[in-house]
Amino acid sequence: MTTLYGYFRSSAAYRVRIALNLKGLDYDQAPVNLVKGEQRGEANLARHPQGMVPTLVTDNGVQLTQSLAICEYLDEKHPEPPLLPADAAGRARVRALAQVVACEIHPLNNLRVLKYLVRELEVDEDAKLAWYRHWIIEGFDALETLLKRELGTGDFCHGDTPTLADICLVPQVFNAERFECDLSAYPTLRRIVDHCNALEAFQKAAPGEQPDAV
Repeated sequence: MTTLYGYFRSSAAYRVRIALNLKGLDYDQAPVNLVKGEQRGEANLARHPQGMVPTLVTDNGVQLTQSLAICEYLDEKHPEPPLLPADAAGRARVRALAQVVACEIHPLNNLRVLKYLVRELEVDEDAKLAWYRHWIIEGFDALETLLKRELGTGDFCHGDTPTLADICLVPQVFNAERFECDLSAYPTLRRIVDHCNALEAFQKAAPGEQPDAV
């Protein structure tokens, strides 16, 4: 059985859950509690030397890290339904939208960065939230513009079926709402997320539906 090592509120693990669900694949979950620091334990470091999640261990023993790489692996091994468009320009567009989230927004706002701000730089709660919301606004401003002005946007980020871009967008919007970010300026993002969350694959991947949800 394929096993996903993750944490219910991890955006990166959330992405992989969506991808697995869209592909209709069965998998077990092995929780790694980020709040308790289990990601830095010996067992997790053996799987993921960065001390992060997710790690996907396939049923034939292949061990994979980094959520975008895992999603593309799943897309290559299980081509239907595709997570990337058939044309080169479409694939580039979807990857670019996904990377705005996964490479530009999320790394600045994940748990280890927020902990560093508080513990090492001794910022207070208001300053931490200001940091978080600044990077959300900067990233979402760009995404809203890209999705509104570019050809290709449909019910989802690209066309009328979910792609890797939607897989990245939905967890980031979830986290933005958890930190009470004002998303009123992003009607396109909110419309796309509503379409995604109407699908069972996204519903089953939601943090509150996971076995380690607290």
